[in-house]
Amino acid sequence: MSQSFTLTLSCPDRPGIVHGVSGAILNHGGNILDSRQFDDRETGRFFLRVVFEAEGDGAGLEAAMRDLAAQFAMDWRLTPSDRPVRTLILVSKFDHCLGYLLYKQRMGELPMEIVAIAGNHPKDSMTVSQIGDIPFHHLPITRDTKTQQEARIKALVEETGAELVILARYMQILSDDLAAFLSGRCINIHHSFLPSFKGAKPYHQAHARGVKMIGATAHYVTADLDEGPIIHQAVEAVSHEDTPEDLVRKGREIESRVLGRAVGWHLAHRVFLNGARTVVFGN
Repeated sequence: MSQSFTLTLSCPDRPGIVHGVSGAILNHGGNILDSRQFDDRETGRFFLRVVFEAEGDGAGLEAAMRDLAAQFAMDWRLTPSDRPVRTLILVSKFDHCLGYLLYKQRMGELPMEIVAIAGNHPKDSMTVSQIGDIPFHHLPITRDTKTQQEARIKALVEETGAELVILARYMQILSDDLAAFLSGRCINIHHSFLPSFKGAKPYHQAHARGVKMIGATAHYVTADLDEGPIIHQAVEAVSHEDTPEDLVRKGREIESRVLGRAVGWHLAHRVFLNGARTVVFGN
């Protein structure tokens, strides 16, 4: 039986890349269903995402791609399109983003297998009821125990085989060591339209400045606080009548939507790291 595969790659731009990839897919009985590409003229780097159908497990094409990768200096990945991504979610007291992700996953809109949820507050401190039988790990943290707590997070990632870590309003700053360990596979939601209002209490910062728009930003985590490559953003109008508490309340929906969209694109292999930026082949 045929199945769908997603091939993603990036490499220095040069003639023959698309010809080589499409030829390899054809030679192994594949039929291309969707193809998106981008040539970054500033960096000279080429990005390609191809979805195709083929019979078998794709092993033959993998061998062909290894040869192409050597020829074109490619970073590439071939994945069955229907394979869920093993995901670990980290959360603190604010659980609205967690609830949104759990709902979308159970509706079949986010193809991820949630292998565990971990929080620095107990499970019974949250209002979300959809956790069900998903393993929950209470990992309390203090200034003196940060190193040990982050070691437990690392161990949890390795034990569960998590391919993606989501900071669903996890209100702890990751150490440089943990940020490096999760590089390229950790998405955070920041309750502000970055690069404005970084760090703690951005809604209060925004209110103090009298802004007329608030927003949220989903980005990959790096060692630089709230400066990782941006995946998705959205905004909503506010007025002088809104208090900081109003901004927090209005921001919850924006945060949930922005994080859900960014996670969905990542799960579908639509996001490519491009230095300090991203290339996103959105829906």
